[in-house]
Amino acid sequence: MRNQIENIIWDWNGTLLDDRELCIRSINKLLKARSLPELTLERYLNVFGFPVKDYYQRIGFDFEHEPFDIPANQFIDHYSNEIEQCELHNGVKEILYKIKEKGSKQVVLSAMEQSKLEQSISRLNIDHFFETISGLDNDYAATKEANGIALINQLQLSSNKTVLIGDTTHDFEVAQKLNCACILIANGHQHKTKLEKTGATTLDSLLDLPAVIYGK
Repeated sequence: MRNQIENIIWDWNGTLLDDRELCIRSINKLLKARSLPELTLERYLNVFGFPVKDYYQRIGFDFEHEPFDIPANQFIDHYSNEIEQCELHNGVKEILYKIKEKGSKQVVLSAMEQSKLEQSISRLNIDHFFETISGLDNDYAATKEANGIALINQLQLSSNKTVLIGDTTHDFEVAQKLNCACILIANGHQHKTKLEKTGATTLDSLLDLPAVIYGK
């Protein structure tokens, strides 16, 4: 892949931001309140996915008795109350700086609501690394495919010189829609075995990334 990449599209939650434990705690509060089985880390990594409405149904929520927006908003409340405790994964700033030094454009493409996304990135003082930051206009984390296509067109990114870096199979699906390469990091919200089944390059840690992209 070395010398071919000019543009990096970053996922945020789970890829750059280490928020996995917070997500598990937050969803378990909702499950406990409904007398549903709480998630272990292992089960979470195997059942989480997009759209999150389907994930909620897989873990026991019944939307015939309760509309999706009720638990979705409750989750956001729990999550938002603690997100400031979340930090970046190890090595993120160094990697962002190294990519910037190489002259590659960096953007963020997230299923997080736009204003919350901007606030989260700004709090960690890394917003200056990115050409643009693209989130959703709601809190329901359905899909980010349309925003990804808009990003490619808006910034006139060459798909064959672009790589999307994420931590879920949805990131791979978005990369397929954008016709760009994909690298998945197995340190976020889905199990490594699920990620590997996509056929995308799958790494255990972001620390392995520069060698894959630039060869050193």
